[in-house]
Amino acid sequence: MIHKLDIKTSARVEFREITSEINGIIESSGIKSGVCYIFVPHTTAGLLVNEHADPSVVEDISAQLEEMAPQGKSYRHMEGNSPAHIKAGLMGDSRTLFIEGGKSVLGTWQGIFFCEFDGPRNRSVMVKLMADKA
Repeated sequence: MIHKLDIKTSARVEFREITSEINGIIESSGIKSGVCYIFVPHTTAGLLVNEHADPSVVEDISAQLEEMAPQGKSYRHMEGNSPAHIKAGLMGDSRTLFIEGGKSVLGTWQGIFFCEFDGPRNRSVMVKLMADKA
């Protein structure tokens, strides 16, 4: 079964932490040990697992991505959102997490972020859980 998170972004670039939503899906599943697959079905959005204790970390990541693919540069893609496609490609569209003890296995400072690069938009995050076989 695929679980779907609906996300409404409010800015062109936005890093939205979704750790608690992912953990809620895992906990409600009853799965104690397995794998959690997270996928973003959009070409101008991505996923990131990184520090969530200090918000300046994702601000720094966002600023560096803007330097790498600035909005004002001349691109061939006629829609005007090439920087969003480039940034999404760098972030990637999926993540795999382990599940142990009914919870996602993340480092002490890690969180899961949905990364919007062409907002504001209505977006989806797909989550698939697989339990270990006994």
